[in-house]
Amino acid sequence: MDPRLHFITFATTDLDAARSFYRDGFGWQPLLDVPGEIVFFQVGPGLVLGLFDAEKFREDLGVASAEAISGITLSHNVDGPAAVDEAIAAAITAGATIVKEPQAAAFGGYHGHFRDPNGIIWEIAHNPGWRVDEIGTVSLGELP
Repeated sequence: MDPRLHFITFATTDLDAARSFYRDGFGWQPLLDVPGEIVFFQVGPGLVLGLFDAEKFREDLGVASAEAISGITLSHNVDGPAAVDEAIAAAITAGATIVKEPQAAAFGGYHGHFRDPNGIIWEIAHNPGWRVDEIGTVSLGELP
């Protein structure tokens, strides 16, 4: 199997809040929006974030309940510490709550974390070693 993902989907107990947070708060345009069921946002080349109404999610899986999964963050890298502060401030304005105030990070950069209205934790980071080359290969090491 190729090492890639095409969709990351989260069950949400409040689809309207999720839609509003990402569409109105972040300015993301839905790729597909099925009211009362699911909304998809393209978040990268060939990568889609799905936010699925929790009850419809359970029906789709054919299970009585969806087990909660913890220990997950979505991360977004930006160009510098000021951009981290700006992105987190925008998220707070859109309805997020702070998990970790922006600060120096152990990896040598700067980052902070927030929780969206449905509980998804995001990290906004400036990592000076983060690079993506022309074919999409990620490097996490030090700058050459």
